[in-house]
Amino acid sequence: MTKVLAIVGPTAVGKTALSIYLAKRLNGAVISGDSMQVYRKLDIGTAKVTPVEKAGIPHYLIDIRNVDQQFTVAEFKQEAKAKIKSISKKGQLPIIVGGTGFYLHALTNELALGNDQQESKQIRNKWLHQAERIGKQAVWDQLNQRDPEAAKKIPVQNLRRTIRALEVIEKTGKLFSRQPQAIAEDDYFIVGLTTDRQKLYARINQRVEQMMTRGLLTEARWLYDQGGEKLPAGKGIGYRELFPYFAGECSLDEAIEKIKLDSRHYAKRQLTWFRNQEDCHWFDLVQGKNQTEEIEAQVKAWLKK
Repeated sequence: MTKVLAIVGPTAVGKTALSIYLAKRLNGAVISGDSMQVYRKLDIGTAKVTPVEKAGIPHYLIDIRNVDQQFTVAEFKQEAKAKIKSISKKGQLPIIVGGTGFYLHALTNELALGNDQQESKQIRNKWLHQAERIGKQAVWDQLNQRDPEAAKKIPVQNLRRTIRALEVIEKTGKLFSRQPQAIAEDDYFIVGLTTDRQKLYARINQRVEQMMTRGLLTEARWLYDQGGEKLPAGKGIGYRELFPYFAGECSLDEAIEKIKLDSRHYAKRQLTWFRNQEDCHWFDLVQGKNQTEEIEAQVKAWLKK
């Protein structure tokens, strides 16, 4: 079973720096798990790792599509699995890095449910919202009513598995407990980075200002001229908010504030996703509650198992 390290979390919590550190220490290679970094020429708004930051570490699934091309979850899963296999064969540690939760879920997913990823996402989001509104216990009770045998094997606190079971039931019309269980192909250790909400929001606001200084406006204008929001890449945060400015529908300051707001909202959704959908080991490097050496030690212990 191939060992795969994943580093996840919201924007602006230090995923890139940690991935480079661990890749150097553990002979690793990075696979991007970001849905926007696949697009060529979109460097600033996607916070794409720079050549200097890479420090000689191989990076994959970056700059592999033009802005008018789709990149589906199914394509990501196929290409990421191929990279995991090739990296491992070289004796290196594959490291998935990114904040697109659905991408990681596609890799850690143990059941093949066909290609209708959008339906899966809608079902999971529905139950996530239910959990936020009525609590984990009530969602687990729903599973217990539909499939008591499956509920017996899933702790009430494991919302990720509870929602997974409900998703399978809704998509297939069959009990989760009667589904053929696939053996996980790879062994994942998931590092989740987080920090205090207000501190995170302040870092996000600062990052947006830095992006503007570095030339985000020019980059977004180029995308707008290619077709803007009609393009697959045009839906990305940091770009779509500037399109109304180019169209004369709002001021630049209003557009920048909208980028900050959307980025903060997205960060909140990212944290909710990873906390409820994946089994993460959580660390806070921003406030110094944890150290990179501490994370390295835990990863090394996992690698020895």
